[in-house]
Amino acid sequence: MECCNFAVIDTETNWNDEVMSIGIVAADARSKEKIDSLYYIISPEYQVGGIYSAELGFCEHGISVASRKQALKEIRQWLDAYKIEKLFAYNASFDKRHLWEYAMFEWYDIMRLAAYRQYNRAIPACADCCKTGKLKRGYGVEEIFKMLTGDDRYSETHNAVRDAEDELRIIQLLGHGLQQYEIARI
Repeated sequence: MECCNFAVIDTETNWNDEVMSIGIVAADARSKEKIDSLYYIISPEYQVGGIYSAELGFCEHGISVASRKQALKEIRQWLDAYKIEKLFAYNASFDKRHLWEYAMFEWYDIMRLAAYRQYNRAIPACADCCKTGKLKRGYGVEEIFKMLTGDDRYSETHNAVRDAEDELRIIQLLGHGLQQYEIARI
């Protein structure tokens, strides 16, 4: 039986490859609907700057600015309160590597289903794929989101909490139960 909740997590890094923001969305495992979200800007790491610094969104509602240690402590308490054991991310190895403190969680890579023809019915028949069914290119969040929604105007924001919400939407649009993601566990 599936756990009641899971989370989708996203990070943005600074020029030194340090986490400068963390966005996380809790969702119900059955309905895959959003329950709650958290967004942290990590200080002083955000002050180094990065390619997506302009997207941090200091004026947004619900934002917290905290040290890495404090943010991870509060996120862990939040995850525990929702009884979350499974973390999903797009290209999850990147986020898992940057959030090594959360290695005890079960991590799943959304991309491992989204980029494969056999799991993503929105991949066009004319798409250039490997023999395994994986797209040879164009399988980032932005391309997959456009493919699944048909919204060619969509642009990935690189704001960690908004991206986590978009990645949850990809899970919803793919339509697989969480058990299908066992092949995407890292």
